[in-house]
Amino acid sequence: MKNVKKKGILFDLDGTLWDAAETIAPAWNDWCAAHGVERRFTPADCRSYCGKTLPQIAAFVFPDAEPAWAEWVINGCCEAECIPLARRGGVLYARLGEVLEALRREYFLAVVSNCGLGYIEAFFTGNDTGKYFDDYENAARTGLSKGENIRLVMERNGIEQGVYVGDTEADRQAALAAGVPFIHAAYGYGQVPLAEHVIRKLTELPDVLDKL
Repeated sequence: MKNVKKKGILFDLDGTLWDAAETIAPAWNDWCAAHGVERRFTPADCRSYCGKTLPQIAAFVFPDAEPAWAEWVINGCCEAECIPLARRGGVLYARLGEVLEALRREYFLAVVSNCGLGYIEAFFTGNDTGKYFDDYENAARTGLSKGENIRLVMERNGIEQGVYVGDTEADRQAALAAGVPFIHAAYGYGQVPLAEHVIRKLTELPDVLDKL
């Protein structure tokens, strides 16, 4: 890790930094077909699951199925998606690298997501974005809520002032639980009517941070 910067920006991933649904849906469909699961997914389906933990996705997709089986399917799909994502990545939001390169000179940068194991690493590898971030965490690795993981990353890196950037109401609630300001990425997947701070494109983020 780099020298710790005392001010930190923690980011959600899906709908905030990239849109990987066009790669995820075919990977899920291939896995299901190979394992005899009669369920197919669209990119819109996959976007609608973002922000949920893997057990929550399993219960949502297969509400009448045995939980252990449903979680086996979703875990398998999530493992499968990491292979193509690590090879060719997803669609980064406009000027992401430019914005992150500028922010990392002053801020500690991290990703905190509810995704499965290997997903953030695939984002780093497939899109060559790992060079911008100092740390990352996810619910599958810790078993903690997103708010708890935000605090975990801040505490283990000595971050005194943090902010969380995300695109959904669940992200706002996580920031509230962690006791940090929230910035709504309104270009993403979700609606957050109560968001106090809003960006409609990534290039607006530095200006909003200056006002906090």
